[in-house]
Amino acid sequence: MDYRKEFDRMMQTQASIALATAANGVPNVRIVNFYYDAELKTLYFSTFSDNLKVAELQKNPHIAFTTIAVKGEEHVRVKEGTARVSSVKIENIKDKFLAKLPEYIMSIPDVLPALILFEATFEQADVVIDFEHMDTVRL
Repeated sequence: MDYRKEFDRMMQTQASIALATAANGVPNVRIVNFYYDAELKTLYFSTFSDNLKVAELQKNPHIAFTTIAVKGEEHVRVKEGTARVSSVKIENIKDKFLAKLPEYIMSIPDVLPALILFEATFEQADVVIDFEHMDTVRL
């Protein structure tokens, strides 16, 4: 099985991740929507500027996440990622988010200025097809 190909497929077809942050020794997990740019090997997610996530990531940029399976057990899991405020303008990639989720909040023009775009990078990911088929891929 080509786990790298499966990684690419899941990152393009799955729309949400369970994002884990930790600040002051306290973990926090929440569901966020994402877009993955395979060429740049970068995952993008947005949040409102006054969200607790922003403060947590400022204190500690280390993250972990798992994609939310839409079919069986298929998911991607990253244990060691880093997130930072992106230099990419949210307006430049909002269509990538909307292609996955047409009803996403970025479709509301008044909301866009209130959002901060983050980018996450990571060097490897666990790819899980089912309980018998899983492997780690390096990017």
